[in-house]
Amino acid sequence: MKRFADPAVAAVFKAYPAELRRSLLALRALVFDVAAVTEGVGRLTETLKWGQPSYLTEKTKSGTTIRIDRLKKAGGYGLYVHCQSGLVPKYRELYPDTFRYEGKRAILFDIDEKVPLAELRHCIGLALTFHLRAK
Repeated sequence: MKRFADPAVAAVFKAYPAELRRSLLALRALVFDVAAVTEGVGRLTETLKWGQPSYLTEKTKSGTTIRIDRLKKAGGYGLYVHCQSGLVPKYRELYPDTFRYEGKRAILFDIDEKVPLAELRHCIGLALTFHLRAK
């Protein structure tokens, strides 16, 4: 498990209920893993944006910010991208029945859901290389 460089991010994870924290830490690990094996992405910066753990391709500028957090109204969690990026509509096109979506900004998960890893890795990779494809 990748250590937290930012104590504020570590504090946010520590404050989550245990079951939710496990799911979010697994999602965090997946984001770092996809970044590590995706050409052009480089090292991620982990910080807080709007109080949510956020992952930026600050050095390479290859992608859009990914945020992860609990859902406000339910017991699940989500992976969020910029709503004007067009990524969630692309995810819907690629995986119409694989994920639950929130508008143009998120993929949603239930805590006890078995996450389709290959498809989610692809979606994360698309976010982390968003600006590379735009060039």
